[in-house]
Amino acid sequence: MNEPIVSVRDLSIRYRTRETVTYATENVSFDLRRGEILSIVGESGSGKSTVGMAILRLLPGEADVLSGEVNFEGRNILSLTEHELRPLRGRRIAMIFQDPVAGLNPVIDIGSQVAEMLTSHVNIGKKEARIQAVQILRDVGLRDPERIAKSYPFQLSGGMCQRVMIGIATALNPEVIVADEPTSALDVTIQAQILHQLDQLRQERGTAILLITHDFGVVAQMADHVAVMYAGRVVESGNVRDMLKAPLHPYTHALLGTLPRVDGAHSHLRQIPGHPPEMTEPSVHCPFIPRCSKVMNVCRQEPPPSLSRPRTATHEVACYNPVWQSLD
Repeated sequence: MNEPIVSVRDLSIRYRTRETVTYATENVSFDLRRGEILSIVGESGSGKSTVGMAILRLLPGEADVLSGEVNFEGRNILSLTEHELRPLRGRRIAMIFQDPVAGLNPVIDIGSQVAEMLTSHVNIGKKEARIQAVQILRDVGLRDPERIAKSYPFQLSGGMCQRVMIGIATALNPEVIVADEPTSALDVTIQAQILHQLDQLRQERGTAILLITHDFGVVAQMADHVAVMYAGRVVESGNVRDMLKAPLHPYTHALLGTLPRVDGAHSHLRQIPGHPPEMTEPSVHCPFIPRCSKVMNVCRQEPPPSLSRPRTATHEVACYNPVWQSLD
């Protein structure tokens, strides 16, 4: 197996305001390899977007990195100076944001925004950058790229804006793309087109993609490996097919059990009782305890377990009492 291009280790981040403190991630670890799509999946507020922002060091001012590393080709991004970070961000590691319209400048035409990515990192003139910008728009499947280059974001649909964002993110052929809910604001048809485009990048360029989503359908369609997050922690991690067939953590098992089945096995959708914790303090015990159907005394007496692979299991889980039951 090739060495990880991105390796996150024991990443703990909190957000602080005058009124509250929120522990967004706790000891998050995972590896992303070249040509691989790794999906981080979880409910809103689970900390998955915080992890994505940390990889490009785009966390807001109220965020504190309490511990951990984000290593890119062996260099800890969190310890780099802004001067050292500049040639990495955008050129070697790029990000596709959840809201494509908000990610574009409303008062600058599309062609200029794409060209700016080129001139910021490559020794190229504005005229040549503009010509290449039109070609980039064509490459991401936009019809009439010359017209679109002269247009402004408000003149384009959400799907067109997302293609523009993909064009900007891939203009310099980065080794890593962080895609944060890239299809959540789009209709089903456009979603499929965008996901296909990301998969083509992986296959044709060997791009490593960190796909952040709450949709297990997207995970099943796209990902090679998946990390499930709950309340700021990775509770299960491994090959996507193994996990979808036989999830081990009670949360993953319950989450997959809420999905509709095409075979009509369940007449109504199941629900997970209760609500995720607010995470105003670090976890003393497993944060899923109040919602868990398999909780034991050890869960309440010991700290949350670390990811490990139980005997005969095919992937890792952070649970004292894993589920040994297939969803088939």
